[in-house]
Amino acid sequence: MNLSEAKVGEDVVVKDIVTDDEELKSFLFSLGCYSGESVTVVSRKLGGFVLSIKDARYNIDADLARAIEI
Repeated sequence: MNLSEAKVGEDVVVKDIVTDDEELKSFLFSLGCYSGESVTVVSRKLGGFVLSIKDARYNIDADLARAIEI
């Protein structure tokens, strides 16, 4: 299951980042989104998601959400 399938308000744990793009993995790591970390989907926006990671909120697009396995 990936992050794009999570329900709004649901706390989920990241299992893996599924991409060959090392820059993308590094970007997500810098946000605090890595294996074992808890993430909450705050809301769904047109073409993307608002996430809460470690007391901060980030807006990501749907493609990025599909790369995050939960």
